[in-house]
Amino acid sequence: MQQRSERARRAAAVLGLSALAMLTGCATPVSGPTTIQALPSALRIDRSHVSQNQDSRVLYLILHYTEANFDHSMDILTTERPDRPPVSAHYLVRETPVEVYQLVDEGQRAWHAGPSYWKGASLLNSSSIGIEIVNSGPRREPAEPGDQDFVPFPEEQIQQVIQLCKEIVARHHIRPDRILGHSDIQPQSKQDPGPSFPWHRLAEADLIPWPDAAQVAAAQPRFAAQLPDVGWFQDQLIAFGYGLERSGQLDHATRRVLSAFQMKYRPGRYDGLPDAQSAALLSVANTPGGMRMLGADATP
Repeated sequence: MQQRSERARRAAAVLGLSALAMLTGCATPVSGPTTIQALPSALRIDRSHVSQNQDSRVLYLILHYTEANFDHSMDILTTERPDRPPVSAHYLVRETPVEVYQLVDEGQRAWHAGPSYWKGASLLNSSSIGIEIVNSGPRREPAEPGDQDFVPFPEEQIQQVIQLCKEIVARHHIRPDRILGHSDIQPQSKQDPGPSFPWHRLAEADLIPWPDAAQVAAAQPRFAAQLPDVGWFQDQLIAFGYGLERSGQLDHATRRVLSAFQMKYRPGRYDGLPDAQSAALLSVANTPGGMRMLGADATP
């Protein structure tokens, strides 16, 4: 779960503006949004003309796991304390019993994305909605990327996450390629929602695009015969959207980014090492028409 790196906070005091209610760590779950009251105006404003040239400020939907139980997650996401940086998310999805809590109004900025990057855009807190999913994440600390065991997500919880994603996407018209994991936008330090999260289920629900399986199968023998060098993998990962420097070396940063890609599209093995299947997936993902919407009736 990301602690906010953008330290600057918007001033809450505005003349004539009702103060925001401070979220506290009380025993009652916080289930409603915090909103700003409209500032009364002395002007007579005509609002009968509405421009067609507008869209939502929300461009991205970012999924996380909490790496903590529900009570601890709720406390972290709603309570400001001097001993830790502020962190928040728009929604928290509990695992047992499965419940969805809204902690931040969708029109407000939550602190969940951190020093993020995707396809040239950075600091995505200002343009994203964050969903935290209660899940403890890795069962043990890894020695190398991929050397972990992750806690599975309950089926009912995944169903609720998918429905929540559908409703948010419908409200804000978020593009399918902008529904991302924390590990996509901050791969050097974050792994959530992890390899146990079933991204393919989101593809089946027509939420995200997926590499065309036939094209991947056709490309894989070519890469098995001759695997591209590390520079090729770095170029492909950068083209796909990740923030990465092209060093030409299989350094730690490259393995972290490749592992993030593998966790999402090939979760059975996510060691961050180049191989033919990863090469085929990347090649297809960066080919026009290679990523396609699967539809609700698709099968893996």
